[in-house]
Amino acid sequence: MNYPNILPGVFLSRPNRFVAHVRINGREETAHVKNTGRCRELLIPGAEIYLQHHDNPRRKTRFSLISVKKGDKLINIDSQAPNQVLKEALQKGIDLPGLVRPITCIRPESVFGNSRFDFYVEAGSHKAYIEAKGVTLEQDGVAMFPDAPTERGVKHVRELIRAAEESYTTYVFFVIQMKGICCMMPNDRMHAEFGSSLRAARKAGVHIMAYDCIAKPESLRLDQPVPVIL
Repeated sequence: MNYPNILPGVFLSRPNRFVAHVRINGREETAHVKNTGRCRELLIPGAEIYLQHHDNPRRKTRFSLISVKKGDKLINIDSQAPNQVLKEALQKGIDLPGLVRPITCIRPESVFGNSRFDFYVEAGSHKAYIEAKGVTLEQDGVAMFPDAPTERGVKHVRELIRAAEESYTTYVFFVIQMKGICCMMPNDRMHAEFGSSLRAARKAGVHIMAYDCIAKPESLRLDQPVPVIL
């Protein structure tokens, strides 16, 4: 996916989860934060950031915060991006274990039971549900999810187990919004229940996958598979 009208800036503060104060070309501006997660290890005063400028006069802010530099890593924090880059990869024919090619149907936001999964796909006689999770938390080259407790995430994983029991092919797909990652792990310290649900899902036959991304100020692309260590 591509972002037009990207500008560099400096992060100043985040008075609430939706808004950041930033500096652009020496002026203090207000920007929309496209991620309601904590991002505490990223949104540090003085951090180098990249923002998208919007021309829509109806918007409350003219800028959206898209990505943040952490050391030598550029990390995309747009929470809408994982679904978009995964959809692009599905359309291009990404290889999913347990699913024959080609994929003939991709339906976003599909309901199963009491949950709405990010994608329903069909390939040959296979019917599948995919739940995408964007990952922005990294420590020493290890990507981790979640960065805050996620009861919704636990619910999704449990519903995927039920879908697998009903003979659907099912996936939890972690989209790591950066490069330079050696492996992906559940963040048990933050939310142990999510980690235990993920382990139960693997035992039940749910495919647990992770891919890193090539993150640039103006774009994000799904790149290479990353080992998932449970």
